[in-house]
Amino acid sequence: MILSVSRRTDIPAFYTEWFFRRLKAGFVLVRNPMNYHQVSKIVITPQLIDCIVFWTKNPKNILPKLDLLSAYNYYFQITINPYDNKIERYLPSKKEIINSFRTLSRTIGKEKTIWRYDPIILTKEIDTAYHALNFELIASKLEGYTDRCIISFLDLYQKSERNMKQIKLETIKNTKMLEIAAILSKIADKYHIKIETCSEHMDFSPVGIEQGKCIDDRLLSKIVGQPLSIKKDINQREICGCVTSIDIGAYNTCGHGCLYCYANYSDTAVKNNFLKHDPASPMLVGNIEPEDRITERKMVSYLNKQQVLNFCD
Repeated sequence: MILSVSRRTDIPAFYTEWFFRRLKAGFVLVRNPMNYHQVSKIVITPQLIDCIVFWTKNPKNILPKLDLLSAYNYYFQITINPYDNKIERYLPSKKEIINSFRTLSRTIGKEKTIWRYDPIILTKEIDTAYHALNFELIASKLEGYTDRCIISFLDLYQKSERNMKQIKLETIKNTKMLEIAAILSKIADKYHIKIETCSEHMDFSPVGIEQGKCIDDRLLSKIVGQPLSIKKDINQREICGCVTSIDIGAYNTCGHGCLYCYANYSDTAVKNNFLKHDPASPMLVGNIEPEDRITERKMVSYLNKQQVLNFCD
């Protein structure tokens, strides 16, 4: 099983104590985002978890605890964008994030430390030249600390569109996407970084960019040391290439306050959920309630299953 930590929130930045308590307990409870009282019990022991995929914008808080992951395979995706605190409102400085990225890479290896430059947005001030300049500044700092960068262009969901009203966005047409991608690809090559796209309908192969997978069976197989056969995640968008995983996050719990984020509905909801968070609870937000229906999720280790099959053969 692949554990996603998490598309819905930044657990490494805000909930490391809770996460490592859950690893020690061996399970986590996750509410269904569409059905509040439907709760899944997810076993997260090393025997079942083939790999953990961490998503974060600030790995600083998890760095001192990496030794607690010694029984697990894992890799990190770290978003570093060129935006200021008008858009990414509560992030620390880019210098601090880059320093943490480099420390993480030195500890676990550059192959398991992936840079995300997404979403790409355009305004009158944040134009093609702005992206070219700032992408190169970041890439130059990450040279030798990663070999992959995942990019995507902004998709405006209803929630993020509402939050972005104060930012006068410009429509990014296909020709402009290709232009920006070509520039970024050339810069990335200079710093020995391979760019891949995330959930993009457009073909960027003419500028040397392939469609990637954030939860990538190729990388997973390399990390665990043998081929893994994992199906595409049917719960993601059709264009998404990610393989199946189980996410243990919750919406409206990320404190970074990025205006383009699809996972936060409002600042008020985030503040309320922060107040409800208990590091000792089996749930990220709140605790078990009388009306909850808890069902243990049926899971299998792709790695151990394959080992059993090979033994039987």
